[in-house]
Amino acid sequence: MNTAVISEYLPLYAKAFLLTVKIGWIGIGIALVIGVIGAFILYYRVPALSVIMKIYVELFRNTPLLVQLFFIYFGLPKLGIRVSAEVCGAAGLGLLGGSYMTEAVRSGLEAIPVSQTEAARALGLSRWQSFVYVIFPQAISVSVSAIVANVVFLLKETSVFSAISLMDLMFTAKDLIGLYYNTTECLVLLVLFYTLMLLPVSFLGHVLEKKTRIAIA
Repeated sequence: MNTAVISEYLPLYAKAFLLTVKIGWIGIGIALVIGVIGAFILYYRVPALSVIMKIYVELFRNTPLLVQLFFIYFGLPKLGIRVSAEVCGAAGLGLLGGSYMTEAVRSGLEAIPVSQTEAARALGLSRWQSFVYVIFPQAISVSVSAIVANVVFLLKETSVFSAISLMDLMFTAKDLIGLYYNTTECLVLLVLFYTLMLLPVSFLGHVLEKKTRIAIA
């Protein structure tokens, strides 16, 4: 393994790393928002919207991210809607993640005893106030493990962004391998940067899980 080659490629990987992290976390942010709203709709069985949300969850959970990205990036322009590769990546990841986050938060909501809702309503809280101040915080504590697992999953899914010509980590590795054939060095850097991206999330996830277990206990 040539350390000089690694030193030369390091700035390119660092740039790609920042782009991957930026788009990845924007997508995760979108996914979390969709997840909370979707879980609320499904938990309270909001008329019409709950049916739409069920269809959305099943559709996006059962199709690969690559297919969704192709539809957004190559299909929507046929309808006159053009988006950049970065917007496509964030939107695709957010929509895919939203379906998983919806199920994660919903399962947390359903784990909360009905008596909690009844007690909140008996104290005079509205349905919305009961959800925000009583049910939702407990549900998040229960769902932490699933949410962290989904975050790690979504960050790993950023590896398919290269398919829409986004200069992410995978695109950079494939491009450099194709140009200079330094396969070992490129793959070592790829593994290193993905580990750097995922390890802190995994560690923080374990810390959060321990804290929520103590809080629940």
